[in-house]
Amino acid sequence: MNAITFDTLHFANRLKSVGFTDDQAQVITELQLSANDSTLEQARHDYHLDEVASKRDIKEIELTLTRDIKEIEANLTRDIKELETNLTRDIKEVDMALRHEIELLRADTGRLIAESKADLTRWIIGAGFLQTTLIIGVLLKISHSI
Repeated sequence: MNAITFDTLHFANRLKSVGFTDDQAQVITELQLSANDSTLEQARHDYHLDEVASKRDIKEIELTLTRDIKEIEANLTRDIKELETNLTRDIKEVDMALRHEIELLRADTGRLIAESKADLTRWIIGAGFLQTTLIIGVLLKISHSI
């Protein structure tokens, strides 16, 4: 919006066609052009026309924003895939570590059960020998006293 279209030649010829002289038509045309420029400048000042975006400006911004959004979307997609890969790897590592720990606990539990069985067997056998010895001792005492 830098200028208002004003055909000065047509304006001057029109003035001449209704009886104005060349000098009069030229002066009136210059005054009209000056008035148009003043009106445009006043409108720019009053309505901040220099700050108004044109359709071209808006289209350029739209294209820039569309490009930026696509770039951000591509970056986010890449980042999400990277996170997904890292999480999958981490989950597998944790799963393997837990499976290893479970196997260690199973082996340790089996060992403890075997040790407990051995201890229990020793105690039962020991108690059995002690009972047998006591019974034999009591029977021998009774047989000597009879």
